[in-house]
Amino acid sequence: LQVRPRNPRGLGALPAPAAMASPAVSPDSSSHEALSSVNSAPACSPTSDSENLSPDELELLAKLEEQNRLLEADSKSMRSMNGSRRNSGSSLVSSSSASSNLSHLEEDTWILWGRIVNEWDEWRKKKEKLLKELIRKGIPHHFRAIVWQLLCSATDMPVKNQYSELLKMSSPCEKLIRRDIARTYPEHEFFKGQDSLGQEVLFNVMKAYSLVDREVGYCQGSAFIVGLLLMQMPEEEAFCVFVRLMQEYRLRELFKPSMAELGLCIYQFEYMLQEQLPELNIHFRSQSFLTSMYASSWFLTLFLTTFPLPVATRVFDIFMYEGLEIVFRVGMALLQFNQAELVQLDMEGMSQYFQKVIPHQFDSCPDKLILRAFQVKYNPKKMKR
Repeated sequence: LQVRPRNPRGLGALPAPAAMASPAVSPDSSSHEALSSVNSAPACSPTSDSENLSPDELELLAKLEEQNRLLEADSKSMRSMNGSRRNSGSSLVSSSSASSNLSHLEEDTWILWGRIVNEWDEWRKKKEKLLKELIRKGIPHHFRAIVWQLLCSATDMPVKNQYSELLKMSSPCEKLIRRDIARTYPEHEFFKGQDSLGQEVLFNVMKAYSLVDREVGYCQGSAFIVGLLLMQMPEEEAFCVFVRLMQEYRLRELFKPSMAELGLCIYQFEYMLQEQLPELNIHFRSQSFLTSMYASSWFLTLFLTTFPLPVATRVFDIFMYEGLEIVFRVGMALLQFNQAELVQLDMEGMSQYFQKVIPHQFDSCPDKLILRAFQVKYNPKKMKR
């Protein structure tokens, strides 16, 4: 399989990030807003590992699911009171009894994740299954910065000491980076405006990486990943996490000039499509609707240009712990969910459907997407072979 985007290093027609006009993940989001939008989860359980947990751990998960139900109910009631958008001065926490229960459960979540961070080595070694369950349910917004750093072992990297020196140097990629900065989360408040802090620090991190990895240099899709990191943490920490993601999570191979790894991912995804959704696969082929036309950006930006931030960040939480497998799972879940509609459409209709309909199907309940993703059949040995 040969993937030939019109402008492979610039990604040509990378879609604009979905629904960035009202971002739910920002550097100054309140904890209540972030929890309600990013961590809302109804009673569905995103995983199938629960049967292996102890009674205490199952009780803890049940408590978290109860919290998620209250968060969802409370945010819905506030939306119905205030219309489709809350007033800027309104608070998510009202005087209702639901909100009172919400604050208690939210406090429990803070205590739990505080304990996880403080006892990180023990959780990674002895409570791995429970930690995986909790991450699949969503890491609370204010813990993401430290948990993401811990998950990829980026808390104490020597390269961090080089960062300030790298910024003083000149990179051959600077013009390319400057050109693309304004296209990265263009509607997000943090990145709006040529002189915004977001654009400045995004440029810094992309430039610094282009200097430490001259083979890869700069590739447009990577800016969306760095942009998400910068919404959570300072630029030095974001730089270290990005370096680790490139080194240890297959991302560097995806962004190499040849993009051979992207071709491999597309090939693997096509195999899953042919095996699990043969009717849809035949329809795609009959319409010359290539896998690379819709799935390339899924792998290169980890759905950050597909879903609104609350949904995409939940996928990214799981990616930080489980790697690229979640991209295959979510991608296949989307095709399974939409197969009946897609087989009725021609190429143009499918292109529009992927751009306009699919990105917003799980806005109100990201957990439904996560649940479907972990119901997808995925055989690591077969994929490797």
